[in-house]
Amino acid sequence: MIFALILFLITYALLLILPKYRAVVALASAFIFIVSGTIQVGEAFRAIDFNVILMLTGTMGLVALVIESKMPALLADLLLVKVPNVKWAIIALAVFAGIISAFVDNVATVLMVAPVALTIAKKLKMSPVTSIITIAIASNLQGAATLVGDATAILMGSHVGMTFSDFFFYDGKISMFWIVQISTVAFTFVCMWLFRKDSNPLPEEVKQNRTVVTDYFPSILLVGMIFLLIGASFIEGKHDLTNGFICVALFAIGLVAAFLRERSKDVLIRTIKEVDVVTLLLLSGLFIVVAGLTEAGVVNEISKIFVKFSGDNLFVLYSLIVWVSVVFSAFVDNIPYVATMLPVVTGIAAMLNIDPTILYFGLLSGATLGGNFTPIGASANITAIGILRKNGYEVKLGEYMKISIPTTLVSVVTGYVLIWVIWS
Repeated sequence: MIFALILFLITYALLLILPKYRAVVALASAFIFIVSGTIQVGEAFRAIDFNVILMLTGTMGLVALVIESKMPALLADLLLVKVPNVKWAIIALAVFAGIISAFVDNVATVLMVAPVALTIAKKLKMSPVTSIITIAIASNLQGAATLVGDATAILMGSHVGMTFSDFFFYDGKISMFWIVQISTVAFTFVCMWLFRKDSNPLPEEVKQNRTVVTDYFPSILLVGMIFLLIGASFIEGKHDLTNGFICVALFAIGLVAAFLRERSKDVLIRTIKEVDVVTLLLLSGLFIVVAGLTEAGVVNEISKIFVKFSGDNLFVLYSLIVWVSVVFSAFVDNIPYVATMLPVVTGIAAMLNIDPTILYFGLLSGATLGGNFTPIGASANITAIGILRKNGYEVKLGEYMKISIPTTLVSVVTGYVLIWVIWS
């Protein structure tokens, strides 16, 4: 157990110190767990959740095709026609980014919507910092809304055995989708106050510009993926990899269609490059590492610590999980954190003989939203800051947190209260 714990702590430290080599670190750690005999090869292979890997692969690839088709840019253009001034343009783009992010990776969402905010800012001769930071925060907020919204949601859904429709209604109660939407309403009110002075009207040329969509088929496939995942929710005794197969199959269809349309292998290479292989390898390694921790008894001991600190009180335990997740996710990648904590939550629930649902939802909410507090807390934030830097804007920590602290606090607290009221 001590060996496994030390190896895990070294792994986590290296993940923080060497962010560019996260996949190598995770796979090397998994290899050491296997070679040391902490976990057997067969168990290690079974520990990898291939449903999660396939779902991420399929959604990443399909989203890349949708972005290339320029459909999101067109939707943003149509949205801007309806808003009167800069304040509502920022809010509308943020809410729009959130809606997309409920079904698309957060980083991809920022890459889709940020260029629109940059265009508006250039035409108004104003800084795009505020709008792009808000877009990134809204994208992270909606990551917990659906099964495919974020890697953390996919991880939790697969661990618990939740389907796409379970994120809307679960055991006869409203689920994460509606909780996130109510949090988004609270987020919107905060934005209305933060940007109350941005009353400049939008220039007519911004409203008149219309992006031309090059291909509608990827968008049809993306909508089809959502409906197929919902349909799969109602299939009794479905295969464990059904959701993964759906996502990968639709991505493959999109690739073939793109190749037939362009008659060039360049589109295949370009799209496949957009699949984040580093994240897929990172997750594969982490699945084995967490399985090794479980096998060594470390996860059980961590569960005991949480139970001891809470005094067997569910509210204290729930609060601990939410706010510890918020703090951790503000500074470290939430993917390894959630991958580690899911079996811990399962162990806690087993010790106390309680329904773990409220703890799972608390973990997902805290870990997903907590990343918004700092510029390094989520990949979407890092992407947004990178886009701004590339365009000549350096974002100061105070400038970022002036937006992130009020919007994130109100979102986290709203979700925290709602999950407790509904699920306690």
